[in-house]
Amino acid sequence: MRNRYYIIFVAREQDGRVRKVPIPLHYAYVFVAAAIVGAFTITGMAGSYSRMLLKTSHFNEVRSQREAIRKDYLQMEQVAHQKDIQAASLGSLATEVSALYGLTQGKPTAAKPVVATAPVGLQTVAETDALSDRSYHQSLDQFYALRNNALSGRLAAGFGSHGLSGASSWLGMINAPSLWPVEGRVTSSFGEREDPFNGEGAFHAGIDISAAFGEPIHATADGMVETAAMTNGYGREVVIDHGHGIKTIYGHMSGFAVTSGDQVRRGQVIGYIGLSGRSTGPHVHYEVRIQNIPVNPHKYLRTTMDQFDAASAKPVDTLSGGGY
Repeated sequence: MRNRYYIIFVAREQDGRVRKVPIPLHYAYVFVAAAIVGAFTITGMAGSYSRMLLKTSHFNEVRSQREAIRKDYLQMEQVAHQKDIQAASLGSLATEVSALYGLTQGKPTAAKPVVATAPVGLQTVAETDALSDRSYHQSLDQFYALRNNALSGRLAAGFGSHGLSGASSWLGMINAPSLWPVEGRVTSSFGEREDPFNGEGAFHAGIDISAAFGEPIHATADGMVETAAMTNGYGREVVIDHGHGIKTIYGHMSGFAVTSGDQVRRGQVIGYIGLSGRSTGPHVHYEVRIQNIPVNPHKYLRTTMDQFDAASAKPVDTLSGGGY
């Protein structure tokens, strides 16, 4: 059988000569088959690439949604935690006010069984009402006396004369953390504020007092060092237990001057100003906690270190005359 060819004529540009190029027919079939296979291969690869892009886009979308849901959950969890702290603080404040008014000692008790007694005369009932009225006004007088003593800084005086042993025992006012831990400017107060790192609303459980790096930090009342260690949020942190359920916390220190278990006195150096932990500058984060519930430290801060040193050099009440 004679071979069949395709003839391709190629002309030269210089002299116009035409050259014949014979191509066997089976070569042409191979070329066409290869082209078809290549086209299918390229089409398949393009389809696979498109599907991969689609899956990648869908994966990125799902991941973004998951991240958004996670952030929403963390934010809701943070808000719930803040609300719990606020509710606990309100409960602590209510208990404190009740103690100051003398109401904690006069709470209604469970109903007692009725016991038959002699009839009570109208005069006895009137005397009982008068006694209750006197107790009520006496409680008011005790509250106002306590408030005036607190405002003037004389917290240690007056409890014995006014018979507020329950309130003084609960609050531990004789050993109240009324000393400023360091002299400086309050840069962040107690309560709701904007978080300096993420810009979101957050509950600040204490106050921030700025001072020069390395300035000494003082214990605000007598007590025992419960913790002196490195933590995630407050960096180098000291926790002092003052008794009566009162604790103070000092954070972001550059170094410690005490160790766990040490007994410290009011005004004693316990550490030094720093910026360890989540801090934007040298300062001390100071907290007061009653029954592990954060309360506003401003309610107790009365005396600066200069006033404390001056008062310690004289035989006078170290708690009087303080201010901020």
